[in-house]
Amino acid sequence: MRFVRLVALSLLLPGVAAAQGMMSGVDLSTPAFTAAEFSRAQVEAKIAQGGPVDLSDTSLNGLDLSGLDLSGANLRAARLNHARLRGTKLAGATLDQAWLLKADLTGADLSGAKMFATQAMGAIFDRADFLRARLAGDFSNASFRGADFSGADASADMRNQSMGLMHAVMRSADLSGAKAIRADFSRVDLQFATLSHADFSGADLFRADASGADLRGAVFAGARTDEMDISGARVDAEIGGAVNADRARRE
Repeated sequence: MRFVRLVALSLLLPGVAAAQGMMSGVDLSTPAFTAAEFSRAQVEAKIAQGGPVDLSDTSLNGLDLSGLDLSGANLRAARLNHARLRGTKLAGATLDQAWLLKADLTGADLSGAKMFATQAMGAIFDRADFLRARLAGDFSNASFRGADFSGADASADMRNQSMGLMHAVMRSADLSGAKAIRADFSRVDLQFATLSHADFSGADLFRADASGADLRGAVFAGARTDEMDISGARVDAEIGGAVNADRARRE
């Protein structure tokens, strides 16, 4: 459905508040966003055929695909709203423009996965593996407790200026205890996110917006934090190079 792809892209244009308001133009109550055109058994049959599974532009909403091996699968523009993918192997999978609203991917393997213009608001990624994954979608209000972003790239795509600045939005997300060692989080929207005890050792947080975020106990050893906005953030230590430090709340 081409309109699904267009909406997914439009949500990542500059002006997050305005962009997210465009959700009002999408009827999330339609079968495309609520029903499933395949059963779990049918997905298993596709896997059994061998080779990467192609489930692009399909509706898989609400399905329980937990524990399946979908490594390298093509899930571009697939709708997986409210789906269960607990422990599912999605290593190297393509999830560009996919919809994962309130999906449960606890413990999923998303290492090397591509999540460009992905809509995953309110999804659960607790203890998920994002090693070397590419994330540039909307993950607002998602849970990443204990997730591993080591080597992942969630930065803004500076090559797509004609379409706007594509970047990861993790506004109000929970990354407590997450590991993002040597990850690229430059220009990521982390406003009001919970980053307590997250490990950003060696990470790039250049111009990341962490205003209003909870940074208590977070580790920034060797991290690049130049121009990282921490206005209104809850901090318990100095963050070198950060801006608006005088507006942060020391606790």
